[in-house]
Amino acid sequence: MADNIVEIDNLSFGYKGRLLHKGINMVFPRGKVVAIMGGSGSGKTTLLRLIGGQIRPTKGEVRVSGEVVHKQDRNGIFKLRRQMGMLFQHGALFTDLSVFDNVAFPMRELTDLPESMIRDLVLMKLNAVGLRGAHTLMPPELSGGMARRVALARAIALDPSIIMYDEPFAGLDPISMGVICGLIRSLNDALGATSIIVSHDVKETFQIADYVYFVANGEVAAEGTPHDLMRSTLPFVHQFVHGEKDGPVPFHYAAPDYQQELMQRG
Repeated sequence: MADNIVEIDNLSFGYKGRLLHKGINMVFPRGKVVAIMGGSGSGKTTLLRLIGGQIRPTKGEVRVSGEVVHKQDRNGIFKLRRQMGMLFQHGALFTDLSVFDNVAFPMRELTDLPESMIRDLVLMKLNAVGLRGAHTLMPPELSGGMARRVALARAIALDPSIIMYDEPFAGLDPISMGVICGLIRSLNDALGATSIIVSHDVKETFQIADYVYFVANGEVAAEGTPHDLMRSTLPFVHQFVHGEKDGPVPFHYAAPDYQQELMQRG
């Protein structure tokens, strides 16, 4: 069995002739938590879409369990996706389904399990995220942190070997953020899964990640363990990690000379 369950090899991707990624190389080892970080618009979420086969690379390959994703037919793509769980940004729960039915949804759609077994499995997944007692509630009755935990229970419903998280900490209060942070790490280890986290939240991500890739200007600008990157002297990484307002990513948008612009007559 290969050590890397997901491999991105010399990948380029763009929209309408504009390259978003240029020769990206990444590996995601089995059993590890790996983060993809970078500024807004750097193409982090797009990498998750490429891994899931929603879009095709312009050049290069994404391999999942040794299979080239973009070379699969419809059945092949669905087979690869059965290995994957996805926590969407802000949870993306079905608002007209109860907590129980949200978690049961992938089981009912993708398996032939009897309802009695589905019931036991749903309660097991909800118990793992601390919300077994909330199984009858509807999504509008949940707090933001609770909704994110229900979405996490749904993401692990079929015991995936790959769990992808798109901005899992966005919009959460500090307590909920700490809960989700701990769950990502503990569930990854309990399931023996590989977790891929897309995030720009440095503190929370660095607490749980084994390895981090920084994406900037379409390339992997830096990579390493959180400890290594905290000590990095690379200007972009240092600015991002320490939240400095000015650096390679400038505070001011490109503009003409300020004094000259003020002196111009209408």
